[in-house]
Amino acid sequence: MSKTVFITGTSSGLGKLTAKHFAQQGWNVAATMRTPEKETELTQYPNIKIFKLDVTNLEQVKTATEQAIAAFGKIDVVVNNAGMGTYGALELAKEEDIDWQFAVNARGPINIIRAFLPHFRQNNGGMFINVSSFMGITTAVPLGSLYNMSKFALEGLTEGLYYELEPLNIHLRLIEQGGSKGNNFVESVVWNQNPDITAYDELTSKLQNLMGSRDESQLDDPMEIVNAIDDLATGKSNKFRTVLGNMGNMLMNMRNTMPIEEYMEKMAAFF
Repeated sequence: MSKTVFITGTSSGLGKLTAKHFAQQGWNVAATMRTPEKETELTQYPNIKIFKLDVTNLEQVKTATEQAIAAFGKIDVVVNNAGMGTYGALELAKEEDIDWQFAVNARGPINIIRAFLPHFRQNNGGMFINVSSFMGITTAVPLGSLYNMSKFALEGLTEGLYYELEPLNIHLRLIEQGGSKGNNFVESVVWNQNPDITAYDELTSKLQNLMGSRDESQLDDPMEIVNAIDDLATGKSNKFRTVLGNMGNMLMNMRNTMPIEEYMEKMAAFF
């Protein structure tokens, strides 16, 4: 009997690629997105069913969870992939953008996990794979305080849940990824702006130029991330944290091998 994976944020990028991969491997896929009426590619797969879901909307979470379970009978793995990035100086951020950053990247996974826990307990097992970032462990970056906050929160949530859910045969896994090809990260970033405050303009300009100058050849292969998710879902890997990509591994190695003050000085000098 085919296993089933439930994936959030499948309208583009990593989420869509992951949905297609699992479908091609013979899994049933519950693919969720905010605007399913616009989807044309995933609808071509007979073992993919699409459900409307904004992870910040509790009613939609409840409905999508119930519909997916009803459609497939059992969900084996949940991939919390949906996310967004807010960058720029904290002082410049709009109140709604601060709340939205936390709502999508931290509260969203909480909503999904809480919705599936009764189902996993009833089936005596299951797995949550939370897609985080190397910026969610200890690798904060300039002007990324809100994004870092949300991913730090996801990391703490996942590690804390491990101790209460592992005894129930409900497994927690984390993917710490960096920028990947075709994920449209730069285009999707929300930048904090306030024309009345110019104190952060120089740093903002440097970071935007740095992010915009990275071409596709400098980014990681997204299939490396998809394959890591597959390894976790199928039990080929039991790692709690999987750090992927050249930049993530380089920065994590720096962070773990030098005093925090020295590391922060090097990061500041780089930017």
